[in-house]
Amino acid sequence: METLYQNSNRLIDATSSKNFRYLYQEIDWEGRLIGITGSRGTGKTTMMLQYIKANFPDRNKALYISLDNIWFSKNSLWDLANQFYAYGGTHLFIDEVHRYPTWSIEIKNIYDSFPTLYIVFTGSSILEIYKSNADLSRRTISYHLCGLSFREFLNFEGSYKFPVFSLDNIVSNHVQIATDIISKTKILPLYRKYLEYGYYPFYNEGIKSYSMRLLNVVNTILDNDLPSVEKIEFQSIIKLKKLLMIIASLVPFTPNMVKLSADIETNRASAIKYLEFLQRAGLIRLLVTSQKGISAMNKPEKILLDNSNLLYSLAGSNKNEGNVRETFFVNQLVVKHKVNTSKSGDFEVDNRYIVEVGGKNKSYNQIKDMTNSFIAMDDIETGYGNKIPLWLFGFLY
Repeated sequence: METLYQNSNRLIDATSSKNFRYLYQEIDWEGRLIGITGSRGTGKTTMMLQYIKANFPDRNKALYISLDNIWFSKNSLWDLANQFYAYGGTHLFIDEVHRYPTWSIEIKNIYDSFPTLYIVFTGSSILEIYKSNADLSRRTISYHLCGLSFREFLNFEGSYKFPVFSLDNIVSNHVQIATDIISKTKILPLYRKYLEYGYYPFYNEGIKSYSMRLLNVVNTILDNDLPSVEKIEFQSIIKLKKLLMIIASLVPFTPNMVKLSADIETNRASAIKYLEFLQRAGLIRLLVTSQKGISAMNKPEKILLDNSNLLYSLAGSNKNEGNVRETFFVNQLVVKHKVNTSKSGDFEVDNRYIVEVGGKNKSYNQIKDMTNSFIAMDDIETGYGNKIPLWLFGFLY
């Protein structure tokens, strides 16, 4: 127990309070049981440590633990909570719950047995809290943390703090908004840097090693995190990796499930299941039309990698520029909005906007007669009319 306290205090002291993620202010930290999911590397641990550092001058009241710590190979989470509570602890912050087989049952028992103990826990994107072995759905306030938006990346990089803009505001006032932003910074060079290495907060630990670190994250997700949540065999993990590389090598496409299944040497049902695993893991994005529910994912209309950093690391020099643009657009929109494929343009947003994504020479002719349509245009600082700078959609969260 003393070792856990020492480790907790060491990590808290080493945590910077300079920059906070968008979700930090959205969380109701007064909730008795809070669950935060998100892809590995997006900053869940840092966010918890920042909260402890800012709110608990008495370190005996709050404890941070990670359930992948070797201490838990011979000790239970329940025993820790019981001892922590007995010595006056009030707030328990639990990381990596998906690495602990009985996490849901023990957290439920802790919640029910210690009515004045507050619990915050984090887990992989793969984790489905509402399908856990214990009934946590009515007890847990759940949040999901995405990677850095382009806006957050700019705030991390510079001294100026840019605000969030709503989609409606961007569509209506994009010229004024973009003009104000570019008066404060050179936006396009920073945008290019973000596409390559700005989505995961650990980029600031070393840009040269970023791509290798990101590949290690992908391997950890598929080799360790996924098997800890789903019953999956080694051969299936190999097929998942092959499927991910196939997706990275292709331009945005409507998949041929028969061919895709053959490419990874499996049947159609397994291929669809693998795609859903990769999406839950935060590695890809499956899009359907607005007329087709996501739960009825027999065949996605378009498959993209989750973010452009993955595309740079997995595809390298073989990446397609159109793929980069569409990946960035969808990645920034889905945090706050519903994005579907569209027969009229590239995407339909919130069943309201029709969007084409392209370079600065992209024609508006295809959607000019569509109501609430616009082009998200790359390689421009400011737009005009219905042509909006693509980078500006990075200010939505």
